[in-house]
Amino acid sequence: MAVVIDTVGAKRPRHPEKQARPDSPILRKPEWLRVRAPGSPGYNATREIVKGHGLVTVCEEAACPNIGECWSKSHATMMIMGEVCTRACAFCNVATGKPAPLDPTEPARVADAVAKMGLKHVVITSVDRDDLADGGAAHFAAVIHAIRAAAPETTVEILTPDFLRKPIEAVTAVIDARPDVFNHNLETVPRLYLPIRPGARYYNSLRLLERVKERDPAQFTKSGLMVGLGEAKEEVMQVMDDMRSAGVDFITIGQYLQPTRKHAPIDRFVHPDEFRAYEEIARAKGFLMVSASPLTRSSHHAGEDFARLQAARRAQEAAA
Repeated sequence: MAVVIDTVGAKRPRHPEKQARPDSPILRKPEWLRVRAPGSPGYNATREIVKGHGLVTVCEEAACPNIGECWSKSHATMMIMGEVCTRACAFCNVATGKPAPLDPTEPARVADAVAKMGLKHVVITSVDRDDLADGGAAHFAAVIHAIRAAAPETTVEILTPDFLRKPIEAVTAVIDARPDVFNHNLETVPRLYLPIRPGARYYNSLRLLERVKERDPAQFTKSGLMVGLGEAKEEVMQVMDDMRSAGVDFITIGQYLQPTRKHAPIDRFVHPDEFRAYEEIARAKGFLMVSASPLTRSSHHAGEDFARLQAARRAQEAAA
């Protein structure tokens, strides 16, 4: 079982808003969800670069089960704008609270780390910053521009917040920075938004993805779902249809894993055969790329998947 981080610093609870919730049992993982503990030389080298540049990664903050595999290959998903989120999603292990002011040196530090790691493809994500007038959009754009300058051969994938109740100019600033992949996760089915993602709105998230395609049709869009939260198969299929209506190119589907006893409980562990069925259905609905497995996460194998995404588009255009 992965180590669960339940505090920030020495004493402050990581999730103060969840402390009054009753404990939910953490179910024993089935065999297909067990992974090796991290610790390879490649993992340690990546960790040194990340720590040496004072960077935050979602790999650590979200307690990702794939951290050992990804860091051993020098793949790390950078989390910008701090390590404290203004939202309190029931599934997420990122700390909740009042964030610190933005660090103006962060774009340069991220870009320098990307260049030193020699990354061919990098994923940049962030906490939600509802406290900022633009939700952090200008900072996202600055990071993309800094990476382009420091590592021009590196392709850039972003995993953004929803920019809920922010000016439309905020969204367009990020789109116009021209990331290679614009990812925003819907996370779950509409019926479960209130208990699982209470600070978000399903159709706002869907509209964000649609806006990307409207403004820059060539930009790849991507979105992901967790299963095992109590959703029905028919609801997952409806979300697939909604994504395709918004022009989403790439869908990821993975198993929800409960970070602590205070988080939303796992309804069930979805068998790998069901993930294979979801993959077949998604491909039939017209997605260019599908990644569906118990350990699938938004940025897992992102570089390899981006190459496949490009190849799929070329094949589609050749067949047209």
